[in-house]
Amino acid sequence: MNYYIATILTKGKKEEFGIYAEDRKQANDSAKLKYSGIIIKVTEAEEPLEVRFKRFKTNLMSNVKKKKIKPDALIASIRQLAVMTNAGISIYESLNEISKSTNDENLKFIFNKLAEDINSGQSLSKSMSNFSFELGNLTIAMTQLGEKTGNLDDALYSLANMLEEIRANFIKFKKAMAYPRNVMIAMAIAFVILISYVVPNFKTMFEKLHAELPLPTKILLYLEHLFNNYGLYVLAILFISFMIFRYLINNYTNIRYGWHKLLLKTYLVKNLIMFSTLSRFTLVFSELIRAGIPIAEALDTSISMIDNLPLKTKLLSVRMAVEKGSALNKGLEDTKLFENMIIQMVRAGEDSGTLDAMITKVAEYFKMRFDAIIDGLSEAVEPIMLFIIAGMVILLALGIFLPMWDMGKAVSGGH
Repeated sequence: MNYYIATILTKGKKEEFGIYAEDRKQANDSAKLKYSGIIIKVTEAEEPLEVRFKRFKTNLMSNVKKKKIKPDALIASIRQLAVMTNAGISIYESLNEISKSTNDENLKFIFNKLAEDINSGQSLSKSMSNFSFELGNLTIAMTQLGEKTGNLDDALYSLANMLEEIRANFIKFKKAMAYPRNVMIAMAIAFVILISYVVPNFKTMFEKLHAELPLPTKILLYLEHLFNNYGLYVLAILFISFMIFRYLINNYTNIRYGWHKLLLKTYLVKNLIMFSTLSRFTLVFSELIRAGIPIAEALDTSISMIDNLPLKTKLLSVRMAVEKGSALNKGLEDTKLFENMIIQMVRAGEDSGTLDAMITKVAEYFKMRFDAIIDGLSEAVEPIMLFIIAGMVILLALGIFLPMWDMGKAVSGGH
């Protein structure tokens, strides 16, 4: 965006206003909408230092404060927007009305800004792209679809349904993980209490032995020393390391790519990521194809919502293949992500002219697979959970009882 100064004659006085726009025409149009009076001239200028500093401060604060909107509030607002649009109410009025009625302060701010941008001549999807973190790529993609097809209300209804489905899957995931998580938290607390309060009592006893301690006992005593003397430092180091790791992942594509690649090789996580990604990709792709969007364009929009970089790279190759004239089923086959049955279904859809129906069935298949993974998640986590618990119990038991057995032997040997 460039900086322009609009000179406007209002109430017999010349006044200058700063405007951000892509070109002079857009700056002139924005000046007409925002300010009353006669526009004398609009000229591109160097952004003043104080304005630049103010904009930097605003952007910095918005990045610090920005957070995703609560899914329930977003779904309710999208559905409300769809109903009002369907009823013939202008988008500007609908956005204003929703911002007044919502209790979510973040959503209120965003919808007010969207209304302002609409009033300035911007499209809804373009304005939404400024809030991609808060609204999500799916919201922007479906809004673009509605604008392209002229059926914004239908696209918003479909969007609300998809968001509800994603929300339901997330709730199922949380419920499935609740029991293992609670057990592991309880075990971790118990372990810390034992290390901090029980082991020190045995430490005094072991020191009096002046004997060579077994390895499990040495590990226990080392952990006790670490927890009781450097516990806060360890927590601080872990927190700082986590923040640095997050920064590196968010700001360096090669590091993010490597992390995503590692996740795709991790037990249990790989299937979760794979099938949730393919489920969402085919769900959106089927909606776009059904709406009559060209395959290459539909692929572009669907792929833009994928977070995992290795999967995104593979699916981008499908788009490139389709643009070069290759069949969709051939492009999908080359990625090695799809089973032969899926490839056959897509090929049949292309041959019979019912691709939209076939892709919908593919989306249903991936949803079924993802639901099955979520339903079996608790059972799949149990072996890992039992292994960790067994390891902690064995370490505590051996660490404490092995030296005591040695003491017992020494006592009985002495008699």
